[in-house]
Amino acid sequence: MALLAYPAPQAVFEAPFELLQACHERVQRTLALMARLQQHLQKVGCDDNARQAARDVLRYFDVAAPLHHQDEELHVFPPLLLGADAALRTLVRQLMQDHRDMEAAWVQARAALLAVAEDPTGTLALSPRQTQALDQFAALYSQHIVHEEGLVYPAAQAVLPATALHAMAQDMMQRRGVRAV
Repeated sequence: MALLAYPAPQAVFEAPFELLQACHERVQRTLALMARLQQHLQKVGCDDNARQAARDVLRYFDVAAPLHHQDEELHVFPPLLLGADAALRTLVRQLMQDHRDMEAAWVQARAALLAVAEDPTGTLALSPRQTQALDQFAALYSQHIVHEEGLVYPAAQAVLPATALHAMAQDMMQRRGVRAV
């Protein structure tokens, strides 16, 4: 069973909403890798492939996912919270709460993945509690992404002027240590 992380489509910072959607694709790919890892642990055990897959999932959700959430909270959500659409404001507040819930759930999921990544014996089996932590963490993302891509991103794109999109792109690059070309 291959546990490789598949490359995701590339997006450019000059198109920040495309970049945000590409991040969602990476989230989904990484969560799929996490699911394959759980199956691999049950069928094969904790081998080098499992340890590497766990490290790949850890790296994504330790580094990239928090930056993605920050992008949304700094640039996508604020104009919608100021808008006239009460239902959209409620949805944005729920998405912000989702981010907090994801951060909290990541603590337990991260501990389970770290146990796999650092298992020197190759005998680790996930406990039911660890499996539940991974499953709960993954479940938090499904509706979240649907709401962002289906409603929130289009609404934000409709109200953000070109200057705000440019500032958003510049900020996203700066926080990631990417130099503008």
